[in-house]
Amino acid sequence: MAREKILVIEDEDDIRHLIEYNLSREGFRVFQAASGEEGLKMARGERPNLVLLDLMLPGLDGLEVCKILKHDPDTHKMQIIMVSAKGEEADIVTGLEVGADDYVSKPFSPKILVARVRSVLRRVAEPQLSSSDRVVFKELSIDPGRREALIGKKSIDLTFTEFQMLHLFARKPGWVFTRYQIVNAVRGEDVIVTDRSVDVQIVGLRKKLGSWGKQIETVRGVGYRLKE
Repeated sequence: MAREKILVIEDEDDIRHLIEYNLSREGFRVFQAASGEEGLKMARGERPNLVLLDLMLPGLDGLEVCKILKHDPDTHKMQIIMVSAKGEEADIVTGLEVGADDYVSKPFSPKILVARVRSVLRRVAEPQLSSSDRVVFKELSIDPGRREALIGKKSIDLTFTEFQMLHLFARKPGWVFTRYQIVNAVRGEDVIVTDRSVDVQIVGLRKKLGSWGKQIETVRGVGYRLKE
């Protein structure tokens, strides 16, 4: 992983150079761009494995850059971590919904930033699970074929929607899912789930899981994840 290519798109020179310095120390190959337009050109030319993308850019902003990269067949597989000032929760949600893979809030710790980069790249490198594969995470065991969910040896009686949610979270522990992503993942025949009803479903799921329900964490303004 140490030679993975990282593109940093950030208009503030001090922040851009700080990120470049810390990632280079870890052995990553780092490229820099100070605007959205320059970043798109460099992304298409250098084909980085991951893009660190500031939301507030002059000209073409970070959300538009993210959308363009994720809709382009040549760049849609690039991992994108958005870098956002605190309080821009609506932009973070929008960014995740158009395809960003994670986000980091400003101000940030360089060590945490490097850890988030490694985490996203590690997830890409891991074998991808099929939606029909049995998943085991800590005491939780989920078998989609049998529609069975166990905490230890105790069977948990879940609705279709609750089961789909839990299976989604367990397949990617630590991964933050927006309400929009959850709706898309759990939608099935004769099942009506909206982004507003996700919160209600989560409450019911946590209750059925008992003390283990605390593992499902609310990420304020974004969505939910299973604690890694």
